[in-house]
Amino acid sequence: MANNYILVIFDSCRYDTFIRANPRTIRKLGRVEKRWTYASWTAPSHYNFLMGLMPHKSPTHVYASEYYKKEFFKFNERLGTDGIEFKSLVPKLYLPSFLKEKMGYRTHAMVSLPVLNPRTVINQGFDSFKLMEKHNDMRAMLREMKFDDEKPNFYLLNVGETHYPYALPDEPPDQWPRISGVHGVFKHLDDHIVGGKLVRRKEKFFDDAKLRKLKRRQIQAVRYLDGVVEELFDLVPKNTYITITSDHGELFGEDGYFGHGPIMHQKVFEVPFVEGKLR
Repeated sequence: MANNYILVIFDSCRYDTFIRANPRTIRKLGRVEKRWTYASWTAPSHYNFLMGLMPHKSPTHVYASEYYKKEFFKFNERLGTDGIEFKSLVPKLYLPSFLKEKMGYRTHAMVSLPVLNPRTVINQGFDSFKLMEKHNDMRAMLREMKFDDEKPNFYLLNVGETHYPYALPDEPPDQWPRISGVHGVFKHLDDHIVGGKLVRRKEKFFDDAKLRKLKRRQIQAVRYLDGVVEELFDLVPKNTYITITSDHGELFGEDGYFGHGPIMHQKVFEVPFVEGKLR
């Protein structure tokens, strides 16, 4: 039977904060690479993942078509099969549908961020798709994971502990950092547009001490998740291949930026990437 395949995405996790956290359990999968995401925001980045486009290596002197061919061939190792190329996903070009319809997988997604909720177009080709009750509890996902002895399983896990406010599950919400303009982004999206023009906020940009604290919180979140990943390793069957990466990075004040999304900056596109099969 083909491998079970689990794709774990630490939302908003920067490469350098991941390295600073030194997650020893996660490193058991293999060498941590610095790679580059195709998008700077959660929704489009996950769509790329589900087209089979993992964060890339940004190679020089290589035609894009040749790079894609080589990268898609890696799915043969991930799935424990052979003959998979980009054209294998035609016509839908959607990994969950390919795995379910052509490879006989049971396909599941558990997501932390509301922009990936089950009513969005990203919910295609999945046998089950769930927006978790809490945005920052990967351990709750593990409690719901089941593995079929008759069919291989694919799981997409969108993990929110590394996303702002970088809070762990047992941390009371009243202790989370609060930054005006980040919480309630959908509710207040148009609050500062008057007469078709953007009205500048009066509050001062975040001070350096606060930004350093936020970055430390993301580092601590990775350290915490390393322990949860150890529980994942204990849970999954032996024939399981796991990829752990991020959908995009985060800015903590570099060059005057905070966050991600409408930002063109190296740290938004720089992500960790590690994968391997448990022995």
